[in-house]
Amino acid sequence: MDKELNREECLKILKDYTKSESLLKHAYAVETCVVAYAKSLEEDEKYWGNVGLLHDFDYERFPTAEEHPYKGNEILKELGFSEDFRTAIMSHAEYTGIPRETKLSKVLFACDELAGFITAVTYVRPSKSVDDVKVKSVKKKMKDKGFARAVNREEIIQGAEELGIPLDEHIQFCIDAMKGNKELLGL
Repeated sequence: MDKELNREECLKILKDYTKSESLLKHAYAVETCVVAYAKSLEEDEKYWGNVGLLHDFDYERFPTAEEHPYKGNEILKELGFSEDFRTAIMSHAEYTGIPRETKLSKVLFACDELAGFITAVTYVRPSKSVDDVKVKSVKKKMKDKGFARAVNREEIIQGAEELGIPLDEHIQFCIDAMKGNKELLGL
């Protein structure tokens, strides 16, 4: 089977490079949201999901803007991943300057920061369950600059704009996707 469609092979790559439980859960959350969009857009769920799964696989070892996602791109190229697969990953980091020209690259960018933010909002809910996260809670927390300060709010807004979807609808879509995979995500 083509490695770009083989989740087990992609999961092995992810786990070879990523030991942090929170980074693994982030990869699963982004994968979850990207797969949900692939379904809704009638795209290849396995391929899109694996792009989401591997988008930050190199981050733990190479966390600087000079290295991530460039090192990951080199590693995936050596492993035989296609240019399209790697370009989608490269374009998720705004600072690479790689344009987001495909639906996949726009979806990955739109889901990356938002999935992390929804996770953070979930952790501060009394129930710690994504089932209790609402769009208005996410938007309220987005205004609190001290909350999850590493998450780029502008990129969350920009991601929805690039998809051509109202922000509230995009947030709800990702919350719903994450609810459907809450056991794996620990939410």
